[in-house]
Amino acid sequence: MTSTNPPAPSIDGAALLDEVEAFHRRFNIFPTEAAYVAVALWDAHAHLIDAFDGTARLAFLSPEPGSGKSRALEIVETLTPRAATTVNASANALFRLVEADGGTPTLLFDEIDTVFGPKAGGNEEVRGFLNSGYRRGGKSLRCVGDGSNQNAEWFSSFCAVAMAGLGSLPDTILTRSVIIRMRKRAPNEKVEPYRRRVHEKQGHALRDRLADWTATIHDQIAQAWPEMPEGVSDRPADVWEPLLAVADAAGGHWPERARAACVALIKSAQEDDVASFGVRLLTDLRDRVFCGADRMPTAAILEVLLGLDDAPWADLTDDGKALTARGLSKLLSQYVRPDNTPIRPRGIRVGSGTPKGYYAEDLSDAWARYCPPPPEKSATSATSATSQVNEGESVAEGPSESRHMFAETDTRQLRIAG
Repeated sequence: MTSTNPPAPSIDGAALLDEVEAFHRRFNIFPTEAAYVAVALWDAHAHLIDAFDGTARLAFLSPEPGSGKSRALEIVETLTPRAATTVNASANALFRLVEADGGTPTLLFDEIDTVFGPKAGGNEEVRGFLNSGYRRGGKSLRCVGDGSNQNAEWFSSFCAVAMAGLGSLPDTILTRSVIIRMRKRAPNEKVEPYRRRVHEKQGHALRDRLADWTATIHDQIAQAWPEMPEGVSDRPADVWEPLLAVADAAGGHWPERARAACVALIKSAQEDDVASFGVRLLTDLRDRVFCGADRMPTAAILEVLLGLDDAPWADLTDDGKALTARGLSKLLSQYVRPDNTPIRPRGIRVGSGTPKGYYAEDLSDAWARYCPPPPEKSATSATSATSQVNEGESVAEGPSESRHMFAETDTRQLRIAG
């Protein structure tokens, strides 16, 4: 009589993720409920890295030390496969770690501000590793050999990466990350003390159960195309696709919670985002300087920009120097006019002079592509340039159908309220 082994009991993915979340809650105070959901899903996604085309970075960031970032990374370490925590690894070591036998590692970078922060130096190769490794197929070309006997070889950088650090990160990393803005614990917020000798074993037991569960859903995940919440597309969709796929495979309340967390954390990241100087300049020009006028002399533009109390233009550099006409031209020349030529100052006839300035029609394409939607309040809330202009003549190339020209007085008389 042939005996058969009973089938292995199915694993309840939703209940397992609940346990992973509860384990984090014992030792971590995250700023929102959405953060707990995202981190638990990220832990699970690291076990399925070879099923995805891309991976979301996980970034625990805070403005001050002592906000629980390193502890959060420590708990992630216990729950993810082949976790390797580093502070100052070389790029060569990282490439070889990813290429080593035994499976793709989960890299955990503590004190990431030493790589990307203002005092960082000599870490360009590590930055390149992190920038390239978010997608499958990400590789870097390295020279390998002894002395003059060198050969070029490709090394993979694709792996799951979690980071913790002070301040912020470059846009190339932030836009590929689930961002958790950590805070110091309030007096009424209590966590269980983490004791590695005791609790690491508990985390590893959960890690091994995650490995067993994710092995059963690997093929399902590899074919998954999770539905995105309304309005989530492009880079944010790439970031959240692996996490939503895990949530859908788990079932229960996780698909709904995951999509709510997705929307909440994307919105939070957008609200916290510090725009580049270029985008900030374009936005200030549209909403604080031109305010409906169709042209402005450079001197008048600078007068307004340097008078904005909540803007960086009056002390743009580390030594406190203000934005100049040359600096303005350099920043704007990175963007193009509707005819795809760089934005440049053009001559404007003002009285008997022809100062250089800028036209709204030249800036219109950049405004539409890069700036956030304009504020709903009427532009008349600022003293518009049109109140101090009269008929004049352009001496620049390219006609303009509707032209407002500045009064025949010194352009220093033009003042626009911020």
